[in-house]
Amino acid sequence: MPLPGRRGLAERLASGEPVFSFEFFPPKTDEGERQLWSAISDLAPLAPTFVSVTYGAGGSTRDRTVRITSRILLETGMDAVAHLTCVGATRAELHEVLVRFQLAGISNLLALRGDPPGGPGTPWVPVPDGLGHADELVALAREVGGFTIGVAAFPEGHPESEDLDADARVLLGKQQAGASFAVTQFFFDADDYAALVARAGEHGVTIPILPGIMPVTDVRQIERFAQLSGAAFPPALAARFRAIGDDRAAVVDLGIEVATELCEKLLAGGAPGLHFYTLNRSTATREIFRRLSG
Repeated sequence: MPLPGRRGLAERLASGEPVFSFEFFPPKTDEGERQLWSAISDLAPLAPTFVSVTYGAGGSTRDRTVRITSRILLETGMDAVAHLTCVGATRAELHEVLVRFQLAGISNLLALRGDPPGGPGTPWVPVPDGLGHADELVALAREVGGFTIGVAAFPEGHPESEDLDADARVLLGKQQAGASFAVTQFFFDADDYAALVARAGEHGVTIPILPGIMPVTDVRQIERFAQLSGAAFPPALAARFRAIGDDRAAVVDLGIEVATELCEKLLAGGAPGLHFYTLNRSTATREIFRRLSG
């Protein structure tokens, strides 16, 4: 439930005001958890519309996702969104997780199919009595009730799809099942996002589509993420980073510059806000916000 005197996420989305959000993942170590809470503390003064907490493959971080998301709600006053995937869980088990979210005071959800259990590039096979698509998870969350539900969108196409129009129809199906907003996979070309929004609109999608931004702070890491997700790391952009070599500070500076330029183009083009993949760090995101505000 929203805290007294504070608008909930659904109301803020409906208002049309810009949405700015940050994404974190549940760490596996005590040191990782300290780094996470340091990043959350650093970013809280920016007053994001919401922060989201990811959900590990096969529910591997389920308990930490619930604990961290509910702690954010209780201790920071920020609106929090918990991720949930279909991977490795039956319909009954997913229903149980949704009830746990409710009991923990979590009323916002990002409903995802998730990566195939065998990893990217392998066939997607749901468990017996499991769910096969994200729209089914959205419908289940609506059935349980009380959630504002977000879903994923893909500017360059879902990694398992070769038909961008089919992707748009899938996004429409998620909206029809009850989704209130979408967050895109990270990307580097504002034209890809604009094309996604236009294509989705032609198919009847009306929910806000938040562009996902991942500032480059480690070239090898971004290249690995891009390979796993099917996102393109444009060769010309990659060459700019490789020219820097192993100068970590210079890489971070260029990453901030490139991300800021992308954010400016997106906002100028009518994007309803920005969603930052923070990787549990705050420096790059805070600096991008400072530049956008200046």
